[in-house]
Amino acid sequence: MPKKIPMRKCVVTGEMKPKKELIRIVRSKEGDVSIDPTGKKAGRGAYITLSKECILLAKKKNTLAHHLKATIDDAIYEQLLQLAEKENGETNES
Repeated sequence: MPKKIPMRKCVVTGEMKPKKELIRIVRSKEGDVSIDPTGKKAGRGAYITLSKECILLAKKKNTLAHHLKATIDDAIYEQLLQLAEKENGETNES
């Protein structure tokens, strides 16, 4: 029997995708928001597609703040964009 692929919904696009294509942002009980690459941290999580467009859209629409009911620091978005660049081989250098 083939192994079941865990699917998660991207909070920005609303698409269901394999969990490994998404990155989890988590808000702890204390209200700290952090990126959770392992997907194992305790707290309220939101999944987002690891692409520049998606991250920038989330920032523009404040999607993560809405889902996690917390203020999202710009540093979180910066980290996400860096991860997306690594993941997708996108660079800003011309």
